[in-house]
Amino acid sequence: MPHHPNISGFSLIELMIVVAIIGILAVIAIPSYQTYTQRARFAEVIASAEIYKTAVALALQEGTPPEDITTGAHGVPPAPKSSRNLASLTVDSGIITATATKLAANATYILHPDAEGNTWTISGTCLERGFCND
Repeated sequence: MPHHPNISGFSLIELMIVVAIIGILAVIAIPSYQTYTQRARFAEVIASAEIYKTAVALALQEGTPPEDITTGAHGVPPAPKSSRNLASLTVDSGIITATATKLAANATYILHPDAEGNTWTISGTCLERGFCND
């Protein structure tokens, strides 16, 4: 009688189960990863607005009327150049509006100061997307 060595390995059904599990994990992980990377990219938009928050607050505390506080006036820096994540940033009547690029889901970050510039209210599409906090 011929002697057959014990051949061990994975059966086709076992391999199919492993592939199915990897597919399910990928379907769950990829959207979470995309949201995570967009949120990380949007952090640049938030960081860019910080300089303008300080400038607007200082102008308000010096008695400048809010309607006069615009980009490039009363100590507010001129609009920054767009970058990979920041499409635009403007100040109009003391309200800061920053818009992200497509890489950060084109989300907007809008900051409304109180009369003294001490407290800021956040609005824009970044709230509904979970990129910024109110």
